[in-house]
Amino acid sequence: MKQIKLGLSMWRMGYHIAAWRHPNVRPDGSMDIRYFLDIARAAERGKFDLVFMADELAIRGADNPPGARTRQSNGAELEPITLLAALAPNTSRIGLVSTGSTTYSEPFNLARQFLSLDHISGGRAGWNVVTSWGTEDALNFGHMNFPDYDLRYERAGEFVDVVRGLWNSWEADALLRDKKSGLYYDEAKLHTLGHKGKYFSVRGPLNVARSPQDEPVIFFAGDSEPGREIAAKSADVVFTAKQDLGSARDFYASIKERLPKYGRADDDVLVMPGLLPVVGRTRAEAQAKYDELMELIDPVVGLASLYDRLGDLSDYPLDGPVPEPKDPVFKSRAETMYKLAQREGYTIRQLYMTQALGRGHRIIIGTAADVVDEMEQWKTARAADGFNIIPSHLPDAINAFVELVVPEMQRRGLYRTDYEGATLRENLGVFKGRR
Repeated sequence: MKQIKLGLSMWRMGYHIAAWRHPNVRPDGSMDIRYFLDIARAAERGKFDLVFMADELAIRGADNPPGARTRQSNGAELEPITLLAALAPNTSRIGLVSTGSTTYSEPFNLARQFLSLDHISGGRAGWNVVTSWGTEDALNFGHMNFPDYDLRYERAGEFVDVVRGLWNSWEADALLRDKKSGLYYDEAKLHTLGHKGKYFSVRGPLNVARSPQDEPVIFFAGDSEPGREIAAKSADVVFTAKQDLGSARDFYASIKERLPKYGRADDDVLVMPGLLPVVGRTRAEAQAKYDELMELIDPVVGLASLYDRLGDLSDYPLDGPVPEPKDPVFKSRAETMYKLAQREGYTIRQLYMTQALGRGHRIIIGTAADVVDEMEQWKTARAADGFNIIPSHLPDAINAFVELVVPEMQRRGLYRTDYEGATLRENLGVFKGRR
């Protein structure tokens, strides 16, 4: 069995909705390069393949119930490509991956940014392709409404093709830089793209040299049918959020079985579901860590996590039963959540606690052995090639993972003891030449 690949999602102060209130968390961390550098270096000590920076183009969400928005850490954070460029010379092997929107970017500029990051890092850059959808995002870019679903994905497919075309403007040996002959480059090995499509007209060529790893690594996180198709055609790694083994296996199979259509093999694309481990030396210690986080949730913030599905529950007792939803914004999600509360006998407080951690990703609370047991099960069952670790709070969560989980993975032969190469492609084992 091939070894498990690992990424670390380095988002704000962690994925728990009250992470910033934890006593070991720096509440100003999301604006401090030193905070992120400590986390990236911890992941590199643990031989992680990559750190991943999500990006948001707006401060999202209405203030429902009133006061909720100002109690959440969603207002001030560094722009991720700039941040990763600063981390590059201060790390040596770990991959540096950022989200880049196809909805509110232009292919030429995005191709230039990520290829520049790739050179700055010595071939360790990756682009996570996303289609932005929020109304707040649209307003920040001068649009009254965000593009509809089909348009966003159709545009994204063409966007990726243009970016990859631009990345291939220069052949590997095009730049001669020969002082004796006076030739700086071989004109025959510089290619003008000349793309004219439905959404983009881009002449090229790109004014950045070819990637040290041939192309930056492409990630994709879409779970829709169009998203899966783009991933099968162009992605090297697919991120996903799956709660159970069955749905994870179905998603994995859905990606892998599309690959032959694009002339690609099973190993050409890695599937890496998100995984949020709360790990301790004992199960009791892990549970205590989880309980400590839950006690930090401001009730107003907890109610906000239920608002779009169940409406304003401010007038109901927190430790009373969950009322039946009335005219919810998302009817199917409201029904699912209400049925969950009825089945489990949850109070309102208990229900919002289920939403406080993970943001849709699989959660494991236990020892290192418990965590690795499940990772190994998912890998063996063809539900995952690796995992994007979703930390509850930083830096504690990554430090605990590196100290406890990584040695257990290595002991079982599931994980590297050192990096295989210098570039992100080498370490992930995905090679552009196969596409």
